[in-house]
Amino acid sequence: MTVFEASTRPGETPPADAVAPRDSSADAPTSVARLNATIRDFVARWNTVWVEGEITSWNVRGGNIFARLKDTRSDAQISIRIWSSVRPRIPGDLAVGDHVVAAVKADYFVKAGDFSFAVSAMKHVGLGDQLEKLEKLRLQLRQEGLFDASRKKRLPFLPHVIGLITGEKSDAEKDVHRNAELRWPQVRFRTEYAAVQGDRCVPETLAALARLDADPDVDVIVIARGGGDPQTLLGFSDERLVRAVAAATTPIVSAIGHENDHPLLDDVADLRASTPTDAAKRVVPDVSEQRALIAQLRSRATSRLTQRLSHDIAQLEQLRSRPSLRSPDPIIESRSQDVWLLLSRGRDTITRQHDAAGRATSELRASLRALSPAATLSRGYAIAHLAGGVILRDAADAPAGSSLTITVDRGSVAARSEGEIAEAPVPRSG
Repeated sequence: MTVFEASTRPGETPPADAVAPRDSSADAPTSVARLNATIRDFVARWNTVWVEGEITSWNVRGGNIFARLKDTRSDAQISIRIWSSVRPRIPGDLAVGDHVVAAVKADYFVKAGDFSFAVSAMKHVGLGDQLEKLEKLRLQLRQEGLFDASRKKRLPFLPHVIGLITGEKSDAEKDVHRNAELRWPQVRFRTEYAAVQGDRCVPETLAALARLDADPDVDVIVIARGGGDPQTLLGFSDERLVRAVAAATTPIVSAIGHENDHPLLDDVADLRASTPTDAAKRVVPDVSEQRALIAQLRSRATSRLTQRLSHDIAQLEQLRSRPSLRSPDPIIESRSQDVWLLLSRGRDTITRQHDAAGRATSELRASLRALSPAATLSRGYAIAHLAGGVILRDAADAPAGSSLTITVDRGSVAARSEGEIAEAPVPRSG
């Protein structure tokens, strides 16, 4: 691919190669090469289309065919090229005046500015009705969701057994076996042979699919066939086969024909491979790549582990080099003196507090004794109680005949009141 790069300074007119066609102007035009490259890149994004027309010219040069195809209802024409690699896949009796259907992809030659179409398949017009039916079926199946990516199953990373449906002694079988075994020598196959074209294709393929899908040892199924014209590949667009593939529980890989071949089986399969060789490469991993990956992962793990150990050893050495760990005895001895001083101070404080509390308790005890009635009785006083334990405070409350209990310092005595005694007059001093 041509790369156009600007090499201008600010204020200078850029070279034509540096100006994109959409940015061109009279003062800053684009180059012919840049314009042609832009057209080529745009045309390259177009998909393959099926077109119907009449061959108006047919020239063979160097094994390739250069022809023109004319519309059947107007004067519109296109140039077509059939490369030598495609010629074996098209009928050999095609000639000027034939009414054909062709699969073409737009191609633009930058050097000459020549626009044409490359043919990947071509058939006499009788195939047109069948292709129209297939497109209607394709649209119906898409609307039903059979082509949705969400329903497609993932292939196993390393299948134990690969189921293979292909023609007996076919090149497709050899390609799948050879390429798979080159990538993973221990790979195992269970091969079911079926006709890959004609009336027997669909029923035999359905039967083989049912057998492989029912085998619990089969992890993935590959349906493979070599290239061919659209007529020979019609069996792989049969609605019965397409629906059976969609209903299968085992992942299925479609490897029908070449890159440009596109039966309906490709759309409904869990994986579409462009060729049988491509299917083999995508079904099993490359043992050399996996070994290299394992070696890389082991190297990375070893490196990370070594770095972690080195870091931890350095951290440990740093901790061991600290004074507290290198020589802890002086620190312990200096702290032991502090502990002894704090212990002594604690003991002295507790002793002083204990003595002060004892003295306070003695004083409180003495005060309590002084205020106690028992102390009053010990000084010769007595307490008189009426019946019911009521203390006698007024003589009038104990008329003559009342029972009294007299409490003294040691014990109590019973008594009977003789009545209140009149107080003697207090003599006055002269």
